[in-house]
Amino acid sequence: MAIADNVKTVMNRIAAAAQRAGRDPSSIRLVTVTKTVGIDKIQEALLSGALILGENRVQEAKEKIEQLGHHAHWHLIGHLQTNKAKYAVKLFDLIHSVDNLELAAEIDKQAARITKVQDVLIEVNIAGETAKAGVSIDDTVRLVRHVATLGNIRVKGLMTMPPYSDIPGDSRPYFKKLKELASSIENENIPGVSVTEFSMGMSGDFEVAIEEGATLVRVGTAIFGERP
Repeated sequence: MAIADNVKTVMNRIAAAAQRAGRDPSSIRLVTVTKTVGIDKIQEALLSGALILGENRVQEAKEKIEQLGHHAHWHLIGHLQTNKAKYAVKLFDLIHSVDNLELAAEIDKQAARITKVQDVLIEVNIAGETAKAGVSIDDTVRLVRHVATLGNIRVKGLMTMPPYSDIPGDSRPYFKKLKELASSIENENIPGVSVTEFSMGMSGDFEVAIEEGATLVRVGTAIFGERP
């Protein structure tokens, strides 16, 4: 199938999952993951209605943005090294992967230099997997409280990646757990924090994520095919 057909199919699946869950389909946004994808294919996705592009690495995104411009919103969905924060705040509308105070403080400092308030999500290691980034569930509220004291960074919500499984339903308990964690944060009434965005769900499980409250689904393989 052509990329245009794939984008349409994914959007239709998003809408159907939303309707099953009694949600407004417009409350869920597709983040088209363009890691390792060439410019021609990305342009095809843009022409097909992709509005948000998700990149894993700052340098790769920088090269693509220089060619494509800001005709779409750009999200950083991969791990961000502290020394790359000064570039990230110039490139991305939303950073999905803040998981420690040192990184948050550097983002805040670099955003202040360009008089920007950088929107971020807190990445939560929902299953406590040692090989994955993300703050632990137990430390999340404390991190959000600290980040909320910084003037040029704004917490918009949470992001997670459940353990890999071929069975979409296996992800459901982890998505539920993220929503429960969000409720705990909201109950703290932390000034300046609104947990309204939930970045969860990828090509294999985004429909389950939508049923559990995702507002941003990160889909690459279902649009561009398997990466080499």
